[in-house]
Amino acid sequence: MTENISTLTPEIIGTWRLGFFLGMLILMACLEQLFPCRARLVSRTVRWANNLGLVFVNSALMRLIIPVSLIWFADYATNHHWGLFNVLDIPFIVSFTLSLIILDMAIYFQHRLFHLVPLFWRLHRLHHTDLDYDVTTGLRFHPVEILLSMAIKFALVAALGAPGLAVLVFEIVLNGMAIFNHANLKMPAPLDSFLRLFVITPDVHRVHHSYKPSEFNSNFGFNLSCWDRLFGTYRAQPEAGHQDMIIGLDKFRDPSEARIDKMLSQPFRS
Repeated sequence: MTENISTLTPEIIGTWRLGFFLGMLILMACLEQLFPCRARLVSRTVRWANNLGLVFVNSALMRLIIPVSLIWFADYATNHHWGLFNVLDIPFIVSFTLSLIILDMAIYFQHRLFHLVPLFWRLHRLHHTDLDYDVTTGLRFHPVEILLSMAIKFALVAALGAPGLAVLVFEIVLNGMAIFNHANLKMPAPLDSFLRLFVITPDVHRVHHSYKPSEFNSNFGFNLSCWDRLFGTYRAQPEAGHQDMIIGLDKFRDPSEARIDKMLSQPFRS
């Protein structure tokens, strides 16, 4: 693949992204079935039907409201010399690497912002009100939050002049890691200890889904684990342990809240 991806059609890019997404989803769903960390509290059929249904709603709305992909936009910005990296005319490998690092850090701070600002938290808390924790939890976001997140990424890509290839790789990695670190997967302790030095593992991110504020306000990273350590939000383990910790929040615990209509209306209810 070359530095410029404008020769790739949206169909090819879409196929790649969908292929990586489905491959990772199927792989982690199989692994968490074989090596589960926690017993399920809610029917998988009910949760999966509604959580995946929300993915289809979000995808349809995104296509309708923002028909231009972030990857195409990044390539367009590069071709028109927008953004810091294009003004400085730095080597591709440098802009590629810095784009991946800066975009990942931006997701970390965006996540913290959505916990800090009450209006944003009303949107983001949907992600936290899932009473179980598995691969579909990583896909459970309110469409308004998805739109806000995309707006932030569009602005950052334009300001940086991030190469289209870097944005494509980042989007694939972000989606894949969100599925991986939300998996209900029991990893061998030595493997988890090694991996968490570099990336967010399921045990690291599961702490973030505890009902305790001191725990769900920690471990904000989705990919690289360095940001939580660097900015003082890292928490190694939940106080009650992974088997006994309570997933979700102290509100919206009725099983009916797993329905897609309830999820969509949740930000507008107290």
